[in-house]
Amino acid sequence: MDDPPVALPGGADPAERTRVLRRAHAAFTRDGRVEAPVRAVIARSWRRCARARVSPECAPEVDLAGAELRSYRDRHPLARVMPLFRDLVGAFAAHGSHLLAVCDARGSLLWVEGEHATLRRAERLGFVPGARWAETAMGTNAPGTAVAVGEPVQVFGAEHFSRRVHSWTCAAAPVRDPRTGRVLGAVDITGGDGLAHPHSLAFVQAVARAAESHLALLHPLPRVPAGAHTLSALGQDEALLVTDGGTRTRLGRRHSEIMALLAHHPEGLAGEELAIELYEDESVSPVTLRAEMARLRGLLGARAPLSRPYRTAAPLEADFTTVTRHLASGAVSAALHHYAGPLLPGSTAPGIVRLRRRIEDQARAAVIARADVGLLTDWVCAPWGADDPAVWRALAAALPPADRPAALARVRALDSELGTPRQTRPSRPSRPSRHATYPQPARS
Repeated sequence: MDDPPVALPGGADPAERTRVLRRAHAAFTRDGRVEAPVRAVIARSWRRCARARVSPECAPEVDLAGAELRSYRDRHPLARVMPLFRDLVGAFAAHGSHLLAVCDARGSLLWVEGEHATLRRAERLGFVPGARWAETAMGTNAPGTAVAVGEPVQVFGAEHFSRRVHSWTCAAAPVRDPRTGRVLGAVDITGGDGLAHPHSLAFVQAVARAAESHLALLHPLPRVPAGAHTLSALGQDEALLVTDGGTRTRLGRRHSEIMALLAHHPEGLAGEELAIELYEDESVSPVTLRAEMARLRGLLGARAPLSRPYRTAAPLEADFTTVTRHLASGAVSAALHHYAGPLLPGSTAPGIVRLRRRIEDQARAAVIARADVGLLTDWVCAPWGADDPAVWRALAAALPPADRPAALARVRALDSELGTPRQTRPSRPSRPSRHATYPQPARS
């Protein structure tokens, strides 16, 4: 989180807080101006909503219902931790007239449970199982924003982008697959002003961590054969190295870069070659690299890379090599299942930057070529694909005409924002778009 939930406009006075936030929301939706009281995490979310042309008058749509919803829920990984959610959150929610909600990684609600009267209010709002509450559909809201950014989020009253949700407060935390780090969905507590407290966010974070621990017990990490190593470096700046039958080591950023480069070059790299791949400044002394390798040996001991040339001490299987192998064989769905995000996204090491772009370009090209609505939707709903105009354009082309308005609006917004020349697009549907046309926000 960028700012603590206690730093609320209007302080502890709920009425003043509501007035301040409603004024700020009105200012933003009128002219794209973010006023000072708005928290940074909310301001960024509002800007994403504006770029996606989400309307502040938006209403949720139910994508799944009946037998289809039940089947999807039964197969979803979070079904296994629903008893845990009910045990930990059920009494808390019932006592405070709150709701327990669980969504999938796309922001679709799977379960909404709680006190009867509060459930009836939520139903009138469209906060029901099967409804799409992704940030790109319903604007800023705790479960949708939590899965969008992969971080815990608390949203108070008029911080919600949709005006119809201004009387609610919610706190949500993403739940990740303990084996891959991929976001499975989010657990959320929704209710009134009683949730406007930092303890609510801390509580839902603890519930999410308990769920991940339970999933790890249900699906333990596969043991790595003795002497073999695996490296997880997609979607995270600090890679995870698993060695010697299951020993897990979280690497620092520079060591993550070194191990990823060596995984990509199993034949090994000479010191000069590794330095060129690792350092932006070509004048860096060889002593700098040797000192870094010495620190890595101190961390990993006998499992550290060998020298002359630098190479891994045992075969190293990286998650990004798994992705490229699937892409090469045409198994696009399998590749995306393992693609948890860009390779070491914060790295500026030249070799990592080139490899990251190559993998992302290959994955994007494969998704576009497949023209599968599900794969295209998964890509644009992921944090790394939300601003990808090529995939949004392909999604618009793949959708039936009646379902294209939102995708077409996103294409137009990205074309305008990025200065992309207008291209031939699918014919515009006769049904008008429900998305807003208010001014774009000013750049911060």
